[in-house]
Amino acid sequence: MTQGTPAGSPRHHWVVRVTHWVNVVALSLMVGSGLRIFNAYPAFARKGETFCCYPFEGMAIQSWLTFGGWLAGARQWHFAMMWVLVVNGLIYMAWVYLHGEWRDLVPRRGDLRDSVEMVKYYAFVRKDHPRQGKHNALQKAAYFALPWIALLTVVSGIAIWKPVQFAGLTDLLGGYTWARYWHFVSMVAVVAIAVGHVFMVFAVDPYALRSMTTGGWSERLSPEARNARPFINLKL
Repeated sequence: MTQGTPAGSPRHHWVVRVTHWVNVVALSLMVGSGLRIFNAYPAFARKGETFCCYPFEGMAIQSWLTFGGWLAGARQWHFAMMWVLVVNGLIYMAWVYLHGEWRDLVPRRGDLRDSVEMVKYYAFVRKDHPRQGKHNALQKAAYFALPWIALLTVVSGIAIWKPVQFAGLTDLLGGYTWARYWHFVSMVAVVAIAVGHVFMVFAVDPYALRSMTTGGWSERLSPEARNARPFINLKL
């Protein structure tokens, strides 16, 4: 078995698996409803003004990417999913801390070097898959960054939800316009990490789906054992 996964035990505890799939549903609804809210005013600059950092001012998001039907409906879904994600995230973070799983995610000396080696491997510069533990260095970087990006999403969301009550927070983020922008950018970052994660699962490690549903895992099917690159060596 890989490091941190004793023989006979599931690769992912049921708490990790449940919170993972709750996140999949809640995050999808959260992003879709948020984009529908954004479409009510698809710009960051106030009318008659310009904004430096968004080249698509006035361009609405494609409706098939949105959720909620209308602005009021989208707001209700957005706020409902907000609480689901926050509670779910707190449960996951508490479990990770109490059970020591954080040790598999925090950056360590040598992670930068190992990340470079993974990039070289995926770029066909290196022939053999670098040795890894439960997660390779690129995965660890993404998983470690995600809670911090999510925190920015939550904080900026609160700032634009209650800009008067939390005026100090809104001002700290640069004002309402910038708080809204940071909320949008952090959402894009979360989606980018999620899309990259899903792509790599199907392209490199489709057997991980089993470990995230039933917890089952076979070391001989790991990317390291198969020397797997995207869409190469998917099977033994």
